[in-house]
Amino acid sequence: MVVLKKIQASTLMETLVATVLIVIVFVIASMTLNSIFSSSIKNNTRAIEAKLNELQYLKLNNKLELPYQDTFGDWNISAEQYQDNNQMVVEFEANNTVTNKTIVIKQHESK
Repeated sequence: MVVLKKIQASTLMETLVATVLIVIVFVIASMTLNSIFSSSIKNNTRAIEAKLNELQYLKLNNKLELPYQDTFGDWNISAEQYQDNNQMVVEFEANNTVTNKTIVIKQHESK
């Protein structure tokens, strides 16, 4: 007859402590990843930069009348033309109404 060896096992208290520690580490990691993900979405400006590039292209091809005002999602867009040091400058400005972030692009026009 085969004699079975007694295998040492952990107690219920040790198992519970290990489980609680694993859950705490998981919660902290989840909160950190959530914070990183939400801030990357909040700071994403690719769509508005593409819109401003489109407006620059339209102005270069004389398809955009200035002054220009528009909205794009949460962004208020304006374009104005003025003279600076005997050179015409077109300034494209986008203001986010939620985050108060501002993007300004200046385009110098040659005469």
